[in-house]
Amino acid sequence: MKKFINPTKSRWPQLLQRPTQTVSDIEGTVNNIFKEVQSGGDAIIKKYTSKFDRVDLDSILVTTSEIEQANDLVSEALKQAINLAKSNIEKFHTAQKTKKVEVETMPGVECWQEKRPIQKVGLYIPGGTAPLFSTILMLAIPAKLAGCQEIVLCSPPDKNGKINPAILYAAQLCGVSQIFKVGGIQAIAGMTFGTECIPKVYKIFGPGNQFVTVAKQLATKYGVAIDMPAGPSELLVVADDSANPAFVASDLLSQAEHGVDSQVILVSTSEKLINIVEEEIKSQIEQLPRAEIAQKSIENSRLILVKDDEEALELINEYGPEHFIVCMKNEPYYLQNIQNAGSVFVGNYTPESAGDYASGTNHTLPTNGYAKQYSGVNLDSFMKSMTFQKISKKGIQGIGNAIELMAEAEGLQAHKNAVTLRLKSLK
Repeated sequence: MKKFINPTKSRWPQLLQRPTQTVSDIEGTVNNIFKEVQSGGDAIIKKYTSKFDRVDLDSILVTTSEIEQANDLVSEALKQAINLAKSNIEKFHTAQKTKKVEVETMPGVECWQEKRPIQKVGLYIPGGTAPLFSTILMLAIPAKLAGCQEIVLCSPPDKNGKINPAILYAAQLCGVSQIFKVGGIQAIAGMTFGTECIPKVYKIFGPGNQFVTVAKQLATKYGVAIDMPAGPSELLVVADDSANPAFVASDLLSQAEHGVDSQVILVSTSEKLINIVEEEIKSQIEQLPRAEIAQKSIENSRLILVKDDEEALELINEYGPEHFIVCMKNEPYYLQNIQNAGSVFVGNYTPESAGDYASGTNHTLPTNGYAKQYSGVNLDSFMKSMTFQKISKKGIQGIGNAIELMAEAEGLQAHKNAVTLRLKSLK
């Protein structure tokens, strides 16, 4: 990891730059595949599955028998772990339900707000080097709690044309409607336009590589909403001498192993801690099966020494990390003043892995600094807020003249007339 000792603020923008390609580098490829899928449907989906995943499929729909076989391949211990995580995620997301909001803004004018589920949602679940079955729990559980009628899941097949058994088990457990063996740009295009096999959805959820991220952004041009522009994973840890250096190093490596374009950062007021963590990383990384991936990610990463808590927090808010771990003596200062972070993990015994799997919070979070304006996925992500109003005779008499005056001032005579006719009918 590259080490920076008390960098000046003028260096922060360069220091905090993510190791990602720009949209313009990728957009051409995404556009081409979108256009082909829009006109060619399943045949084009299969063409790109063959090209990118190196497997030729007769059918991209996962069958009931495939799901049953997958259930038999998942160990009982893993099933119990998945069920424990499911229980905690359900508890936390159920608690996010809100009641109908009702207000009489003035006599005879009733306004209320109710929430309705998004009817059709698409879930993208990465496969590749790390099949993220945990992401199904994070997306399908709140989708079911919200009442979404159709939950479509796409995940890339392996070279044998199979989807990881744990993905199929979790999908079936959480009530996914249909599962398709499709990954990458073509999966997002399929859910955006609909094909002979894949249903068109109203909103797409889920993380992915830079190509998937740009594909999701392009989907919004075709009337499909997305959860957020979630790209390569990232973690920032702020720690001082109260932190356990081995724990800190393990957390940094846990994110670094996600992919070669992941990024991890340690910010500290202690040079001693930075040096120890650096050695711990060198020691721990040698034991990892995904050491090669983690090493490339570490090359994108930073060890940053700052002078005090105030400077540390200013730098952290400027970065806006997806995951933020706090292991500081002055813990309350960071918790009270952090503004930009997807999810916060507090104390030596709260690894980021807990949020990734089983504590109950959602791990689908904003990356690339989008924590400055986006929330992570939550129950409301799968719902729409609708407003209602009902005005009585007394109500229109009380509010009508104000509406007339405002409409006339804006030059919208038909708006005014809609009120004037009603007021005259009551005289």
